[in-house]
Amino acid sequence: MLVNFFHGLRDAGVPVTTRELLDLLSGLKRHVAFGSIDEFYYFSRTCLVKDEKYFDRFDRAFGLHFKDLEALDDVIEALIPDDWLRSEFMKQLSDEDKAKLESLGGLEKLIEEFKKRLEEQKERHQGGSKWIGTGGTSPFGQEGYHPEGIRVGPNGGNRKAVKVWDRRDFKNLDDSVELGTRNIKVALRRLRKFARTGAADELDLDDTITSTARNAGLLDIKMVPERHNAAKVLLFFDVGGSMDPHVRICEELFSAARTEFKHMEYFYFHNFVYESVWRNNIRRHNERIPLLDVMHKYSHDYKVIFIGDAAMSPYEIAQPGGSVEHWNEEAGEVWMRRLRDCYEKLVWINPVPREEWEYTQSTAMTHRLVEGHMYPLTLAGLEQAMSYLSK
Repeated sequence: MLVNFFHGLRDAGVPVTTRELLDLLSGLKRHVAFGSIDEFYYFSRTCLVKDEKYFDRFDRAFGLHFKDLEALDDVIEALIPDDWLRSEFMKQLSDEDKAKLESLGGLEKLIEEFKKRLEEQKERHQGGSKWIGTGGTSPFGQEGYHPEGIRVGPNGGNRKAVKVWDRRDFKNLDDSVELGTRNIKVALRRLRKFARTGAADELDLDDTITSTARNAGLLDIKMVPERHNAAKVLLFFDVGGSMDPHVRICEELFSAARTEFKHMEYFYFHNFVYESVWRNNIRRHNERIPLLDVMHKYSHDYKVIFIGDAAMSPYEIAQPGGSVEHWNEEAGEVWMRRLRDCYEKLVWINPVPREEWEYTQSTAMTHRLVEGHMYPLTLAGLEQAMSYLSK
């Protein structure tokens, strides 16, 4: 019965496989999710989606396929005898609730009054104490505060809303949009080189079991250093000028990188890299760091990431003295080649959409200088860049 849903997910771009569909069906047979569309939503998403960047596509496909489920409640309710519904309703009430209900003349009186007001009312009503509406103290309506009454309409306000798939909390996880800090972290995790260094303060369960077995059952605890990401990263941020509109996303990238990488150093430059960079933008003219010092200090196994729009005059890349801030003795492309020769892997992350790169000559020049390893600042672009750096 879920074959059409399966194909709907495939059409929406979710890379779901037959194996995952079979896992979902197996779980449903075991009543892992039963009698609740919300439970089914979470369980099916767990089974069918293996990368959170597809959550929004899943939500869209789920909403499209199951859009008529809400109406099913009305159909089922219409098939249930009215007397049975009233009897079941009364069973759910406490003695205090029943006393409150009697204060309005009983359940039959409440239903009769509700039908009467529903016929008399001709328009929506907000607040008040008589008409059926939202808020207010009338016994009839939605999100109100009368202790004995009938709710009209969907849950909300004083109730917990449902239809989580329509809320689409994961819109910004789509791999074609610009990123927030959380999503950048997801992409940066592609660049991981795990190692165990430092004090042995973590239990090695497998080695402990093996060693204990070899020791005739006498407990022999083995400890190992904590496992961490040992990838080494140099970040170079372009600041000022045409990069001003991209400050927020660069801040988010910087924040995510500091969380993900234990060995990370960062520097700033303007438009293109020359003989010096800096760490503090306030003191950029007085406290510069020679780029040769950077290359000598940080070993060749560091991964180099440039973040900039590569939008400038072509002379700033190709000519001595091309910098707009100072006289550079050597062209910027000379320094880029030195960095490329010094470090094993280098990429350029561009916050400008890929389709706009061709309109700027300097972008094409930079693209060639980094040997084609320029990527857009999207989830897909960052994942591609991290995948290249991790090889």
